[in-house]
Amino acid sequence: MPPALSLEGVSKRFGGVHALADVDFEVAAGEVHGLLGENGSGKSTLIKILAGFHEPDEGSLQINGRPVSLPVPVSRFREYGLSFVHQDLALLPTLTVVENLRTGLIAGGNGVRFISWRAETRRAREIFARYGVSIDPRATVGDLRPVDRALLAIVRAIEEVRAEHDGLGILVLDEPTVFLPRAEVEHLFELVREIAASGSSVLLVSHDLEEIREVTDRVTVLRDGRVVGTSTTATTSEAQLVEMIIGRELLDFSVDKGDANAGDAARVEGLSGPGVDDVSLAVGVGEVVGLTGLAGSGFEAVPYLVFGAWPAGRGTLTIGDQTLNIAGMLPRRALREGIVLIPGDRQRDGAVLPLSVADNVTLPRLPQFWSGLRLQRGSMRRETDRLMDEYDVRPAGATNEYGSLSGGNQQKALLAKWLNAEPRLLLFHEPTQGVDVGARQQIFGTIRDSAANGASVLCASSDHEQLAAICDRVLVFGRGRIAGELTGADVTKDRITERCYRAATPAEAA
Repeated sequence: MPPALSLEGVSKRFGGVHALADVDFEVAAGEVHGLLGENGSGKSTLIKILAGFHEPDEGSLQINGRPVSLPVPVSRFREYGLSFVHQDLALLPTLTVVENLRTGLIAGGNGVRFISWRAETRRAREIFARYGVSIDPRATVGDLRPVDRALLAIVRAIEEVRAEHDGLGILVLDEPTVFLPRAEVEHLFELVREIAASGSSVLLVSHDLEEIREVTDRVTVLRDGRVVGTSTTATTSEAQLVEMIIGRELLDFSVDKGDANAGDAARVEGLSGPGVDDVSLAVGVGEVVGLTGLAGSGFEAVPYLVFGAWPAGRGTLTIGDQTLNIAGMLPRRALREGIVLIPGDRQRDGAVLPLSVADNVTLPRLPQFWSGLRLQRGSMRRETDRLMDEYDVRPAGATNEYGSLSGGNQQKALLAKWLNAEPRLLLFHEPTQGVDVGARQQIFGTIRDSAANGASVLCASSDHEQLAAICDRVLVFGRGRIAGELTGADVTKDRITERCYRAATPAEAA
């Protein structure tokens, strides 16, 4: 059989930058194929070429042995059996779940037809039940949790593949697990294997090597816009994949753990709000404290409640010699007190994508760039260039659109934006979400450097390996409360995972 998808000699330049250079790439029929590479390696450009967003400078595409002109018209995706789940999920937040799920398939029919939304809602419930997903079809997408938005986009894409060509097609998943807890990741992988077993093909773009090794048959690695190699996943070690990705062996990241009994710099007492009930915790000067648990345990709510991004019912925050009412906290007050939040969804909550890198990075300190009635754009660009160099943001152009940066470089720019303010209390939620292995270690180092310079850090994450690498202590949540604490030699990936599952049982969480 011909490959399900075959790209030959694909190149793409943006100005003087070669995003892709003579790329040959193919996905076999019935295969789960992984696509790996550092942020900025060309993965997103390749996917956007397939999705018709970019037109290549050179190159050709075949689908099931059939030549297809580039760029692929969006109107012909279904004809070719292509379906995508992009990093931004491509959902319309003002529409309902059922409208997002079903409108594309309905619109694919010929002629004018009457739509019974009652019948479509019933059909949506049946679809979700088939996939073991619990989402209200009548809910507005903008009101859904990030995990439910991700599941909706994934189910929609799988349904589109199954609806065409007798269930055969090509499903492209671009970082599909970013917002998914581990249990849902396993569920997704079951669906991916089922799709491949039926004869369809899956192209999976991911930074998570563990996931890639678990579910793919083969993997292709891009570096600096070129194909480094394609190999069979089962016969390629994780160390070999890392070396292909970054061009060198990745050294273990280790830190000297701080003193867990250091004097309290920030203390939260009696915090209650969406997802948490009567939570009290403290973090010392120069200490990194992790917050974790299973999905829905409440750990991820703490940074947003403390910062005032989500409304708290009650609770106090003592920072320095001040005690603040968290129930009345607003982000602008938190910023005045030296508290910053790096949110998990950087694109939605952390930046303004159409603005330049300079506009985003200097936003918290905008008044200092005013002179009379004018913004000193030159000063903004020079300050941004300095920070881009310090935080290794690539490409390092202050005038580049923030949304054009890769995920890892967006995150590093976000860190530059807030850490330049020298905060007293740093609140993180999933700081390395959707970040490649090289940038991940840079971010680890940045967090520890901030602590070494006197900041106190609270890091909420479901990535237990990450917490083990950077945290002095880890607080494990169960049913909205702190169910346990790990310190010293117990701060390991396996111990954190074990404690999370124990905290989910009624006896442990009580």
